[in-house]
Amino acid sequence: MQAIADMHAPVFWAAGTHPMSAAQEPLASVAELEALAAHPKFVGIGETGLDYHYTAESKDIQQESLRIHIEAARRTELPLIIHARDADEDMARILTDEYKAGAYACVMHCFSSGAGLARAALDLGFYLSMSGIAAFPRSTELREIFASAPLDRILVETDSPYLAPPPHRGKRNEPAYTVHTARVGAETFGVTEAEFAAATTANFDRLFWKAAEWAKAA
Repeated sequence: MQAIADMHAPVFWAAGTHPMSAAQEPLASVAELEALAAHPKFVGIGETGLDYHYTAESKDIQQESLRIHIEAARRTELPLIIHARDADEDMARILTDEYKAGAYACVMHCFSSGAGLARAALDLGFYLSMSGIAAFPRSTELREIFASAPLDRILVETDSPYLAPPPHRGKRNEPAYTVHTARVGAETFGVTEAEFAAATTANFDRLFWKAAEWAKAA
């Protein structure tokens, strides 16, 4: 990831221990994450989080890993990138408890969880990120969750190479396809596509401040 970011001006990177890998590989330490954060184009901590869908048997070590990444996010002041699947209650509890111990920034990556976790994240000032899932025809309930959030807490992403939005569903996803997710996002919030694009771009620059500063200086 670092090599690709070094080769291409618009590309930035983040790193962390994915929850599904937490039991199979050495956990990243706070010191290791802080060392990575020294790179000028390293802009976020993660993705990390909890995944009880496939790897519930390792939930204890997932939670330990999550807390390590939260501490790294605090110390570096870089945003935490959260993966959450079938773990809403534990995720909301840990994020809230840790925030009380010290503030940090966070985005709920590829958000597809329930309204309770969305509200817990928003109450902490965190961001929700719309992936292609939000554009699926059957994702009405998810779009309602996004619609209840402030527009200044919304991001758009690919989760490439997965979750391509219609009309490319089932194909390899790529960044260009975010236009289709963004179009649905604009409809969800009742704004124009240009307004939605401007808002989500401003949100990205605010959250991923290091990327915005690097781009301005380049």
